[in-house]
Amino acid sequence: MKTLLIMRHAKSSWDDAKMSDFERPLNERGLRTAPLMGEIINQKRLQPELILSSPAERAKQTAQFVRESAQIKSEIVFNEKIYEASVGRLLEVIGKQPESVESILLIGHNPGLEGLVKFTTGELHAMPTAALAIVDLQINKWSDITASKGDLRDLIRPKEINGEW
Repeated sequence: MKTLLIMRHAKSSWDDAKMSDFERPLNERGLRTAPLMGEIINQKRLQPELILSSPAERAKQTAQFVRESAQIKSEIVFNEKIYEASVGRLLEVIGKQPESVESILLIGHNPGLEGLVKFTTGELHAMPTAALAIVDLQINKWSDITASKGDLRDLIRPKEINGEW
């Protein structure tokens, strides 16, 4: 069995209209929720062996804050294929990961991530910013991911932790 943690980047800033989508950093709320979600990952004793992240600034910052606050020892691999990826592209990226890795934290963007949760579990769930889906996959190799081979163990949205987000 493999475990896939699917996380949408935390809330980003729209303050600079001239800034490209790729360059947008986290806003104040995102700077609070990314570490919070890392703390939750740590509390749940989830220690992904690999972090795959979009290289877009908001995803990169999210990955770094989550890694630090969750005390994850693995490095972050930034993969440009995750930025604006379709479900098919995300499956391609995941499918190429080493079989020795049992758990992956994937940090990226919608609508691809919502589509990935639906593809792997057969269930449609909203993935607002900083949401985390924990999916247990009934597979032995990452390349074996097919539709509905996963069970949604948990779905955590920052707003549900406490109403201030």
